[in-house]
Amino acid sequence: MSSLPSHNPYFNASGKDIWSLINESAAHAATQSDREIINLGQGFFSYSPPDFVIQAAKDALDVPLNNQYAHTRGKPSLLNALAKTYSKRYGREIKTDEILVTTGANEALLTILTGFIEKGDEVIVFEPFFDQYISNIELPGGKVVYVPLHPPKEISERNVKGSEWRVDYDELEAAITDKTKFILINTPHNPVGKIFNKEELTKIGDLAVKHNLLIVSDEVYENLYYGDDFPRIATLSPAFAERTFSIFSAGKSFAATGWRIGWVIGNAELIKYAALAHTRICFSSPAPLQEAVATAFDEVTKNQYFEKTRSEYKKKYEIFTKVWEELGLPYTVADGAYYLLVDFSKVKIPEDYEFPAEFKARAKDFRLAYWLINELGVVSIPPTEFYIKEHEHVAENLLRFALCKDNDVLEKAVVRLRELKKYL
Repeated sequence: MSSLPSHNPYFNASGKDIWSLINESAAHAATQSDREIINLGQGFFSYSPPDFVIQAAKDALDVPLNNQYAHTRGKPSLLNALAKTYSKRYGREIKTDEILVTTGANEALLTILTGFIEKGDEVIVFEPFFDQYISNIELPGGKVVYVPLHPPKEISERNVKGSEWRVDYDELEAAITDKTKFILINTPHNPVGKIFNKEELTKIGDLAVKHNLLIVSDEVYENLYYGDDFPRIATLSPAFAERTFSIFSAGKSFAATGWRIGWVIGNAELIKYAALAHTRICFSSPAPLQEAVATAFDEVTKNQYFEKTRSEYKKKYEIFTKVWEELGLPYTVADGAYYLLVDFSKVKIPEDYEFPAEFKARAKDFRLAYWLINELGVVSIPPTEFYIKEHEHVAENLLRFALCKDNDVLEKAVVRLRELKKYL
């Protein structure tokens, strides 16, 4: 057979991404046992969007024009609904030319970076990071610069708070060079559950102003905060607002991750360049689902959906943290989002346990995750995937669990996880 042209070397087909590796391991484990596999790994919901959101999608499909291309900036109905919603949340008027609708939050980030990154530009990312950030920075030609979130030293000894994972601001400023273009924030944070407070956001914003940097604030879990409020860097000063792109997600807000509707809010003079990139990446985003999200935002002003959802998630954490209290395994108390990081330092895996080669070659948490899938039938995610190699020791005893599941699924997981007692 003749040799074909080579692929882009950025994409290495020999290695599996974390999601494929863990989900394939879970699928294989299901064939080896009669016991149901309980998937608390990937952050997809085990339940449907609420009825009013589903109905809005069904109604939208009945309108002929809703099934055709949307405007590249977004359907007017959704832009207007978002402008109304975020004017209240930001405490100032948000105009529709400050908003760009995208094909999910992931494409929102790619769109922003493609619109602004030139080859060699640097983007500061806090570790641990969502893995998609890295390719979104590198594909347009950017370079990732990593700055760690430091957990408290006693993370293996006691429950810690998300707020105790801290940035060293001298370390952050030292990472800034003449090539730095962006600082990327994620709040509420995946996987830690940290919400950056006003003081922290102000320090980051001040550095961005001092060094003339842009900010991306990934706020896809904005409606899942468990304190009194959710601080937003774009609302803290006009100087921060003019240089900040904030990213949001209908998938996370309405339990509809497959819909792929996201949006960006930012300075109208800057967002037009993100819009130009968005036009070339995918032109426009799913039109009927934009209409559905617009209707959903109108409905939540009447039915208190987000308030009820926060209350429901507090209950989910109550259910799921109970087992770790019983076992004496410390965890990071989440301020927001829907994840829980649990420290497995005290868990003793049998020394002769057999692991596949692809797990032997990875950090300890990968082996913990594999063992938990095969012995207890519970799926988690090893968080060293969200670190560079040199820093993965910080998370090698941790596992991340996603709580965006029905309560009965979490209850079943608790029963299974009690079996850990014999391995302590």
